[in-house]
Amino acid sequence: MKQMFAAITMLCLAALPLRAEDARTGAVIGVIQSQLDAFQQDDFAKAFTFASPSIKRLFGNPANFERMVKNGFPMVWRPSEVQFLDFEDKAGQVSQNVLFRDAKGVPVVLQYIMVETETGWQIDGVVPVQAPDVAA
Repeated sequence: MKQMFAAITMLCLAALPLRAEDARTGAVIGVIQSQLDAFQQDDFAKAFTFASPSIKRLFGNPANFERMVKNGFPMVWRPSEVQFLDFEDKAGQVSQNVLFRDAKGVPVVLQYIMVETETGWQIDGVVPVQAPDVAA
């Protein structure tokens, strides 16, 4: 009986890191999705709240941020499709890859660089990455 209890305990403990990883992944995806939802409502003031302190310093205000998003990342502002791909944590660098399709259906994968602040996860940058082979 003690051996069975020990085995069950070990299985439960082994699952804890996976649950913590799932919770962190869910929190990161939630932040990105919340920003995307704000973009869909043209609420750039709200979208700006999901940016990290360094991004806020870089752009200064929601109007500058809006111009950058509309001009540099139109597929994020008005995607025809969004699909969350790989979550990565490499030596403390947390990122989430997201596949976007623009209005013409062209796929683009963007890597969201995330930072954890005292208020939770925030977006610290977005960079294009090689898109996987996906049917248009």
